[in-house]
Amino acid sequence: MKLDRYDLAILRILARDGRITKSRLAEEISLSISPAWERVKRLEDSGVIRGYRADVDWLRAFKGARVVVEVTLARHTAHDMRRFEERIAASPEVVQCHATGGGVDYVMHVMSRDIDHYQRFIDSLLTDELGIEKYFTYIVTKVVKSMPEGVPEWAEESLGEDS
Repeated sequence: MKLDRYDLAILRILARDGRITKSRLAEEISLSISPAWERVKRLEDSGVIRGYRADVDWLRAFKGARVVVEVTLARHTAHDMRRFEERIAASPEVVQCHATGGGVDYVMHVMSRDIDHYQRFIDSLLTDELGIEKYFTYIVTKVVKSMPEGVPEWAEESLGEDS
């Protein structure tokens, strides 16, 4: 799907404020309401906009621990990776998991009640014999920056001159 500057503006605005009104969105991108809303629907239908949700500060909502975990698998077969990914996808403790290239295979963000809860979760992964060769745990002591995924400022450069 080819995006233009209006689409990118819509994405940037909705990433910042998913509850914006149709009229305010149209005003911010300098289009009338119908064309602006048709663009939003097209972005939703194409899957570029995956959904709308609240940005919840879970650590403020309850006392808990946020942990970043690097995981390296012993083998890198499609079966082993799929089995690990399916287990992680089904784990409510894992709030984000990224497959990565380089020194580790996965980087996970885990939310737990406390460190004991986190360790029991990791122990369950090891007991399930998912092929984890090693893992490194990093306790988050402070969130320096957290924002919803948005359109990076440099994205407009990729539009080219025909947009």
